[in-house]
Amino acid sequence: MKNKTLNLNGRLICLEQPAVMGILNATPDSFYNQGQGSSPDALLEAAAKMVREGALILDIGAMSTRPGAEMISVEEEWQRLEKVIPLIRNAFPEIVLSVDTFRVEIAKRAAAEGIDMVNDISAGDMDKDMFKTVASLNLPYIAMHMQGRPQTMQLQPQYDDVVREIVDYFIQKIAAIEQAGIKDVIIDPGFGFGKTIVQNYQLLMALHQFRILDKPILAGLSRKSMIYKVLGHTAAEAGNATTALNMLALQNGADILRVHDVKEAVECVRLWEYAKISATENINALKLK
Repeated sequence: MKNKTLNLNGRLICLEQPAVMGILNATPDSFYNQGQGSSPDALLEAAAKMVREGALILDIGAMSTRPGAEMISVEEEWQRLEKVIPLIRNAFPEIVLSVDTFRVEIAKRAAAEGIDMVNDISAGDMDKDMFKTVASLNLPYIAMHMQGRPQTMQLQPQYDDVVREIVDYFIQKIAAIEQAGIKDVIIDPGFGFGKTIVQNYQLLMALHQFRILDKPILAGLSRKSMIYKVLGHTAAEAGNATTALNMLALQNGADILRVHDVKEAVECVRLWEYAKISATENINALKLK
């Protein structure tokens, strides 16, 4: 990939080394923690822990998008965010903050409070003004693929060729996004969003094919049902297995790992980087002989 630099209103962030994005859910119905620790003070404490553990980005969301999740109003979504964003922004002025929303009004309000990027699960499909709004805000944009909507996406997802179809989807989306004026685009294949378990693993093992799009790739695998259903346990027990799949994601080209457990993901990245360097040094030593 030619360009692994994001411009955050003049501040440059390099993704030559994969980055870790910590998940902060300001929701009472998260699939993982069921809203435990979703108050502003609890989220500030969680953010502090993630920053200490090495997160480059914190992604704050206020509406659950788990399979079957119900929609909430714009005002309810913002009520959950309006205290949290400035609290974290003031405590950690250097951290990159992302807002997880598909709504233009939320993106605008969050940007006014210091958000650095927009993470949209619908890639503009659920609010037709999202692209031009993000362009006007001059923010990087994460476009995720989702078949259907959160309420229905896991009922019967169907593809003839899941990898080819999602690559084609992003070719068209990236063209529209850049035509709208957004300069920095990150793509997310949307693990668990309108895919069967088998399709999720097909995407994971073919993640390198998304390199042809020449955009940073985000992998959001953390504690999802594609992990715990295969192993026969729960999201709460899926931490170790998440690390295993994060390593696969890195091997297949992921630039950002979106996770609940930052320490483990940072260690995963460090070991991946160390392994690559060691292999290069060994190859160079062989060449010298």
